[in-house]
Amino acid sequence: MSVTGHHYCRTSKTVSKSSVIFCVDYRHNMAEKQAGVIRKLDEVVVNRIAAGEVIQRPANALKEMMENSLDAKSTSIHIVLKQGGMKLLQIQDNGTGVRKEDMEILCERFTTSKLEKFEDLNTVTTFGFRGEALASISHVAHVTITTRTGDSKCAYRGCYSDGKLKEPPKPCAGNVGTQITVEDLFYNILTRRKALKNASEEHAKSVDVVGRYAVHNCRVAFTVKKFGECNADVRTPQDSSHVDNIRSVYGVDVAKELLEVSHVDETLSFKLHGYISNANYSVRKFVFLLFINNRLVDSSAMKKAIDFVYQAYLPKNSHPFLYLSLEILPQNVDVNVHPTKHEVHFLHEDDIIGSIQKVIDTKLLGANTSRIYYTQALLPGVSSTLSTDTKKPSTSESGKVLEIEIETSLI
Repeated sequence: MSVTGHHYCRTSKTVSKSSVIFCVDYRHNMAEKQAGVIRKLDEVVVNRIAAGEVIQRPANALKEMMENSLDAKSTSIHIVLKQGGMKLLQIQDNGTGVRKEDMEILCERFTTSKLEKFEDLNTVTTFGFRGEALASISHVAHVTITTRTGDSKCAYRGCYSDGKLKEPPKPCAGNVGTQITVEDLFYNILTRRKALKNASEEHAKSVDVVGRYAVHNCRVAFTVKKFGECNADVRTPQDSSHVDNIRSVYGVDVAKELLEVSHVDETLSFKLHGYISNANYSVRKFVFLLFINNRLVDSSAMKKAIDFVYQAYLPKNSHPFLYLSLEILPQNVDVNVHPTKHEVHFLHEDDIIGSIQKVIDTKLLGANTSRIYYTQALLPGVSSTLSTDTKKPSTSESGKVLEIEIETSLI
């Protein structure tokens, strides 16, 4: 009995312990199911979250500032980058400048001169309209703005942090226009800073953005270079042409193989103008510069459709170069889709893409009556025989090619 009683006692204790554990777990689960307290986020937190959506890397910040310069009717834009724009990003233009009275709210969110009411989005033709770009940059970097209007006797300089002007603008020397200096991008968001590529890759992305805008805005002079260097990565003159700027930015090889395309579709209410490479030119990476109502955008659907057309003309796994500018009625375009505005939606998208496909296919078909092949002249002393064999290049002990015997077969 003692053993049995002892057994029952242990069982009883075990059951009692399980009951306690169950009770604790039940209360814990009930606590987990309780509704959380909803709090209003601090304004600084909200602004930094929004800044992370608009400004994802130095190239995004540069794009936003270049668009502001173009909206200000600038004819010359000069850009300096240090460490790919992460340490220093400076842009200088000769636009209309900013009034001293507006400098206090210049970097606050939703302050803009581009629209007043929501309906204005239906007719907006400027690049910016939200008033978020400078505000977002000021929340993740140290911003200094020096600006002067045409009717001002001097320039004014202001320093900004978290969208606020640190102290009243101070008068200083300066040309008409605006200079924006952005330092230590993402200094307060270490995870974003660590996620960025190395400085050389970030520099290349920024240079690519400048090159694309330089091709489209051929009446504006663009210069971008590294801090402390004399040679520019991109330099285009004022009042140039699209082809000249393509030659300057993307090279002579593509510039000499371009076909001009123009098309007006009254039914779908759009105009197309641009330059596309012919069947003699191909690259491994598709280079597609697409501007809709002067705004640089991406369209994976259009890119895929155009690449499909070129498959009939180019070797396998090779792609073309295209610069296309579309003008669509502003009321048919929704530019308020993405915080960075790199995507837009427009009416009759599938039909417009199909129409562009036909225009490009017709142009390529008409230009494909002849194909150009470039040959290299034989060096003196190199023999040429009529046989079907091809000999390997002869090399010296150092491995350098001394001469090549090119043998052809004539049938």
